[in-house]
Amino acid sequence: MKYSDYVQHDAFGLAQLVAERQVSAIEVLDAARTRMEAVNPALNAVIRRMDAQADAFAEAHAQTGATSTQSEGAFTGVPFLLKDLFQDYAGVESSYGNAALKNAKFKPEVHAEITRRFMASGVNIFGKTNTPEFGAKGVTEPEAFGAARNPWNTDHTPGGSSGGSAAAVAAGIVPMAGANDGGGSIRIPAACCGLFGLKPGRARVPGGPERSDLMHGATVDHVISRSVRDSAAMLDATAGYEHGGIARLAEPETSYLQGMTTAPKPLRIGVLDESPLDIPLHAEAHAAIKTTTKLLESLGHRVERAAPAIDGLQLGRDFLSMWFVQMTLAVDDIRARTGAKADAFEMDTRAMAHVGRAFSATEYMQAFGRWQGYRRALADFHAEYDLLLTPTLANPPSRIGESATPKWQLMALRPLLHLPSGRALIRSGIVEQIARENLKHVPFTQLANLTGVPAMSVPLHMTENGLPLGSQFIGSPGSEALLFQLAAQLEEAAPWFNRLPEIG
Repeated sequence: MKYSDYVQHDAFGLAQLVAERQVSAIEVLDAARTRMEAVNPALNAVIRRMDAQADAFAEAHAQTGATSTQSEGAFTGVPFLLKDLFQDYAGVESSYGNAALKNAKFKPEVHAEITRRFMASGVNIFGKTNTPEFGAKGVTEPEAFGAARNPWNTDHTPGGSSGGSAAAVAAGIVPMAGANDGGGSIRIPAACCGLFGLKPGRARVPGGPERSDLMHGATVDHVISRSVRDSAAMLDATAGYEHGGIARLAEPETSYLQGMTTAPKPLRIGVLDESPLDIPLHAEAHAAIKTTTKLLESLGHRVERAAPAIDGLQLGRDFLSMWFVQMTLAVDDIRARTGAKADAFEMDTRAMAHVGRAFSATEYMQAFGRWQGYRRALADFHAEYDLLLTPTLANPPSRIGESATPKWQLMALRPLLHLPSGRALIRSGIVEQIARENLKHVPFTQLANLTGVPAMSVPLHMTENGLPLGSQFIGSPGSEALLFQLAAQLEEAAPWFNRLPEIG
C-alpha cells in the first residue's frame, strides 16, 4: 500500500479496507512503518518499536482473518501507537519519559485496562510515543529521550504531554494514537498539531488495574485523531465500567459513532477569551476564537461572552498542588522500584516532588475540597449555556526549549533541594514562578480535569506563520455525545482532514 493511498484514510476507513480484503493488515503496517522511518528521525515522536508484536498480529490476521489474542473490532488491522505513559503493555518497556525507568528497562507484568480495550478494538500496536517525564508538562522535551517536534514546523513543540502521539498522527504515521489527559494533555497537543482531541469525562474509560481514579479522576485516557469519527468509534470501544471502578456511568442512548451523524440543536455557547491567570493572550489566540465564533454563528448557534464564576488563579494553584504531590508519589515509587538516585530525575521533577512532600494532609485536602466549588460554579454556568468555548492555548505552539527552566533557576534550585523541607522552596517563590511560567501557555485546560467533565479541542485555525491553533469546548457531565455532534458539524463545515504538513 502506497503512503499516498494510506494517508487518504482515517482509521475507520483503513479498517474497512482490511475487512473487505482490499488491503492486508501486513500492507497497512508496512505503510505505517515506512512513513515512520521517513519522518521520525526529524520528529522523535516514536521512541520504542514493537515489531515482534505487530508482525505477529499482522501475519496471523493475514492468514486467518483474525487473531487468537485480539478480537475483531471497529479498527481491526489498523496500525496504532501507545503513549509511553500509563498505557502499559505487558512485557514491553515502559519509561514514562524518565531516565530511571529507561535505565532499569522496566517492563510491566500486565496490560493496562485501557491497553486491553484498545487491543479489543482490533488495532495493531507497533510502538510507543514520546512524552515528558511523568506527563508533567505541556511540551514534550524529556531529558531521557529528547524533544519531540511539531510536523508543521520542527522548530516548535507538538505540545504535551501526548506530544509524541500528536506528532505521529499529524505526520501521517498513524491516523490516531493513544493519549491521556490530566491537565490538558490530549487537547494541548491536538491544538498544536491541527488534530481533534476529546478528553472523556471522569470514569468514562478505565484507568486500572493499577491507576483507577488517578488524581481523583482528573486523568483520563483516550486518543488523538485526524477525524472525529475515529475518536467517537474508539470511545465506543473503550468506554464502560471496569472492575473496581469508582463509578458506573449511564451509557449513552446510542453509540457515539451513530450519534455524531445527527446535527446538534442550536446551542447557546459562552465564550471566555481572557486568560484566567490575568496574562494577555496572543493575538492568534483571539483570532482563533473569532474564527470559531463566526463558524458557530453561521451554523445557527448563539455565541456570547460568558464564563463560570471561578477564581482561575486559585484553580491553577490547586491544580499544581495535585501535580506536586503526584510527583512526590511517582519519584518515591520509582526510586523504591529501581534504586535510582535523585539525579535520575529532571530538576523540575525533583523540585515539584520536594514541594509536594512539604504539603500537609490538611493543606492537600483543603485544595482538593475547593474542587467541589469549581464543579458547582461550572454547573451553574451549564444551567444557562450548553458549552463553554475558550482558546485551547494562550499562544501558538512555542519553540523547542522555550519552556525550559532557565539555568539560573536550576542553579538556585540545587541547594534548596538538599534542605529537609520543601517549605524553603515555597518561600523562595521559585516554584510558583516556574508554575506560572508553565501554565501561562495553557491556562484554560485544567478546569475540565478538576471538574471531571468532558472537553475537546477542534482544529479550526491556522496562524499567519502556518501553525495550528485549536479551540476548546467544555461540556457538562456526560456530554461526550453532544461534543461529538458539534465536532462532526464543524468538521463538515470547515474540513481539516486533508490539511497536512509538508514533511518527509
